[in-house]
Amino acid sequence: MIEISHKQAEYIKNANHRWNIKIGATQCGKTHIDIQYVIPNRIIERLGKLGLVFIVGVSKGTIQRNVIEPLQEIWGNLVSDIGSDNTSMMFGQKVYCIGADNIGMVRRFRGPRIKYLYIDEIVDINKEVFELLKSRLSFEYSCCDASGNPQSRTHFIKKFLESDIDLFLQHYTIFDNPFLPKKYVEELCKEYQGTVYYNRYILGQWCNAEGLIFKQIANNFRKYSTRDIQLNSFISIGIDWGGNKSKHSITATKIRRDFSSVQCLKSDTMEATGTNTKQVFRWIINFIKEIQDKYGTVSFIFADSAEQVLNNSLNGVLMENEINLIVQDSVKTAIKDRIEIINRLLNLEKLSFIDGQTRTIIEALQTALFDEKAKDDRWIDDGETSDIDSLDSFVYSFEYWFEEISYYLRKVA
Repeated sequence: MIEISHKQAEYIKNANHRWNIKIGATQCGKTHIDIQYVIPNRIIERLGKLGLVFIVGVSKGTIQRNVIEPLQEIWGNLVSDIGSDNTSMMFGQKVYCIGADNIGMVRRFRGPRIKYLYIDEIVDINKEVFELLKSRLSFEYSCCDASGNPQSRTHFIKKFLESDIDLFLQHYTIFDNPFLPKKYVEELCKEYQGTVYYNRYILGQWCNAEGLIFKQIANNFRKYSTRDIQLNSFISIGIDWGGNKSKHSITATKIRRDFSSVQCLKSDTMEATGTNTKQVFRWIINFIKEIQDKYGTVSFIFADSAEQVLNNSLNGVLMENEINLIVQDSVKTAIKDRIEIINRLLNLEKLSFIDGQTRTIIEALQTALFDEKAKDDRWIDDGETSDIDSLDSFVYSFEYWFEEISYYLRKVA
């Protein structure tokens, strides 16, 4: 017999509206009941009826990971992988699996009507995509199930939920899941303690991001400073190219091979105004050689993907100096994701800085402020408030492994 929580039982009993949405904490069982019961039941109920079935997520990859694979674990070959045509066969029904990052794909479905819509991570969905899809729920038996973690109090999804719609809405905290181990909950609370994410991911509250972003290091940077070099690690360098109002920035980090921690070895900046590329490249070469002399081989180098000419030129300079590295494009992760993972690393004390070598990045972290005028979580980037150039090069140096680091942190918690 499958055990379910009181909240999950309440959802099964009462989620019979046009919109049925669960908003709240992470790991609180919101999507588990969808996989076990809701999605199969909704699809089977509508077999033979007019209309299409859609599953929408942030991307095709997140749908496969968050929805398809968990369904397959329970229902086996009744659920297929997502094919090249963006469809999956589920319980005898063709289901369109569309990433909201692919707006062009979603626009192709302006005409067809939807009989069932499931939205994974609804709060992260593109607004245009959401508006288009909701207009297609036009049968009397059409409905949507969705879940997500809350963000700011001005988010368009929060406003939608407060409008006059046929809605069953549930709010979850982490404590609404009785099946989570006590130790896991304690560690998860520690991971987000003192940040806006505690309100959102633990208490399930819509909450604006305000003030200092990284209060931990602003209040006590010595806690994160060390002279001990992290072992069993590889070295990666990040470069942010400066412009008229910004500086060139470079940062070297060590990432543990099991992705359990990150250590900033050295950070530096150089004025962009009044310097030529020859001077900048010499500065970078000297930085790389110093890192390799002190700490060992540099394995990766990532630079701002917006400056392809500089990246290509740097590749030539590296070859001339017999440095066996190829410049790779920065991943350019969303600012809100950068903020979240740095906060989690700091809270779990999995981020450290070599004493005396990392002043620029420490100062950048200490002074970074939330942009309270922005619609999503981001830092103020006005060239004056804080050193965003150093933050960028720091992130570039290890963002390629964000998913692996995040997985480790979640496993530890």
